Amino acid sequence: MERSPFAPSFWRSPLRGPWLTSVLGVVLLGGITLLFVTGLLSYAAYNPDLAPVNDKTPDKGILGFYLFSWPTDPHWLYRLNQGVHVTLGITLIPVLLAKLWSVVPKLFTLPPARSLAHALERISLLLLVGGALFEFVTGVLNVQLDYVFPGSFYPLHFYGAWVFFSAFVAHAVLKMPLAWRSLRQLREEKTELVSPDPARQTVSRRGALWFVGSGSLLLFVTTVGQNFDGVLRRTALLAPHGGAEPGSGPGGFQINKTAAYAGIDPGETSEEAWRLVVVGRAGRTVRLGRAELLRLPLHSSALPIACVEGWSTSDQWWRGVRLRDLAALVGYEDDPPDVFVESLQRHGAFRRAALRANQVADPRSLLALSVNGEDLTPDHGHPARIIVPAAPGVLNTKWVARLTFGDL
Repeated sequence: MERSPFAPSFWRSPLRGPWLTSVLGVVLLGGITLLFVTGLLSYAAYNPDLAPVNDKTPDKGILGFYLFSWPTDPHWLYRLNQGVHVTLGITLIPVLLAKLWSVVPKLFTLPPARSLAHALERISLLLLVGGALFEFVTGVLNVQLDYVFPGSFYPLHFYGAWVFFSAFVAHAVLKMPLAWRSLRQLREEKTELVSPDPARQTVSRRGALWFVGSGSLLLFVTTVGQNFDGVLRRTALLAPHGGAEPGSGPGGFQINKTAAYAGIDPGETSEEAWRLVVVGRAGRTVRLGRAELLRLPLHSSALPIACVEGWSTSDQWWRGVRLRDLAALVGYEDDPPDVFVESLQRHGAFRRAALRANQVADPRSLLALSVNGEDLTPDHGHPARIIVPAAPGVLNTKWVARLTFGDL
């Protein structure tokens, strides 16, 4: 018997065929399209065209055509978007692997190209397989906080998404007529996916789909809990932010970076040493200690923290000074502008960030001094941090040292 993978008889599974491939393809068609859209929205949430510090993909060119000013309503918008993006991506892994397994004989079909249409299909298939593996692998590594990329995750995942989705659309257009025909007819159509010498069948195609679906359900159940607090978070066994809450009390909710990781010196954040520098119109500058901030009008906001890795908290009760009130102190009494936020953090991405005027103007946007009735802990950003509705967690800058208001 011929043992070369280029021989049709090498692939003997009786499960392979247009029907199984079409079912898996239809699931991926909807799932990957939603993944792509939520991924683009996640990128837009950073307001990358506002300031260079927010833009981790500066050479995006025309690929940034869809960018818009990220809204602050509803306040859970980013939490929902990123929760769907990450949870769906992980849930689809068994479906993707099953789909790749179902079409693997096509990668070894000879001759490589029988016609122009066939050549385009083979090229789209190679880009599709390579792009899918790249996007899912980099996405999972980022969720697991394993930054082993040959560069920044943001541009790699962004450009990879466009290559993958372009190949995905081209492949879907080419194969949709066959997929639709395969799903409608009762008899299996003979194609190169059907083995000419199938092995004995031990499970039905529907049984195989149940197996794939059970794998997806297992991944969903062990991932989705990172979007919640309490008992549900403990079900997120595959997520780095699963398990018990970090500590107890008012500050017992999830974080990414600790004060020690960020290189925060406790001496810099003491009551005596720390001062917030606020710069505004015509260079007008004020310096405020915590005691002075606490004498300003204080307001409360119930807002979550939602991170790009997919985890989020429920609404926490933050209390502090409105950003628009701080803008008024330095000459912007009517229409608060953009703000450039700088942290005491010494290293790492997003130690500086920019917020749009609509985010500054929202009455729920605070320079928070306390959370859930107690002063911020060092790991939650003491002595002061930004909290903005619907913004990615990294834009809610901790250990704030300086605010510069003005058009960016």
